[in-house]
Amino acid sequence: MDQAWSDGSAAETGWRIRRLRGERGLSLSELARRAGVGKATLSGLESGTRNPTAGTLYVIAAQLEVPLAALLAAPGAGPARAATVVHGDAVSATLLEAFVDGGVSTELYRLRIRPGAAQTSPAHGPGVVEYLTVFSGTALVGPVPAPLLVRAGEHASWVCDQPHTYAALDQTGVEASLLIRHPLRNPLPDAPEGGPEVSVVGT
Repeated sequence: MDQAWSDGSAAETGWRIRRLRGERGLSLSELARRAGVGKATLSGLESGTRNPTAGTLYVIAAQLEVPLAALLAAPGAGPARAATVVHGDAVSATLLEAFVDGGVSTELYRLRIRPGAAQTSPAHGPGVVEYLTVFSGTALVGPVPAPLLVRAGEHASWVCDQPHTYAALDQTGVEASLLIRHPLRNPLPDAPEGGPEVSVVGT
């Protein structure tokens, strides 16, 4: 089931941001400036007192040069583990799996694109590629200057080094899977023991 962010979920994401910022020698003010977020917002995220949004997490991850999953707890096993959802403008995504192999981080999400709105994701780092498979509905996705039309049963991929969009073209919305491959330039932090399962909305 999906639920609001728990205190533990927010606290772990804050711990990860704070640790990565420290490893890169960035002050809180400097990371806030580079990411274009308020210093109070970033401070609230690091302390676990503010629930993150997809857009905020993505710009912070980009400045820390890590994939989005590096800021989230790894998914747990078993049906009893509830997934925490963070809402974007149009996209709801649940992190199903994240792993590193050969210097590349891979993230697998269950994706829903809600009708009636479009969502634009900021550019990711060099070499990041997204792979979308649509199970139902029709999606308009990919680079903002030239988005791709993807129907049920179809697959598309694009390089994410520029802003990219997600939109559902009918009133039923879109159900899909999204795979993101992210070449790593820096090592990822280890999770604290007993961390909760977290999922993110918006890519």
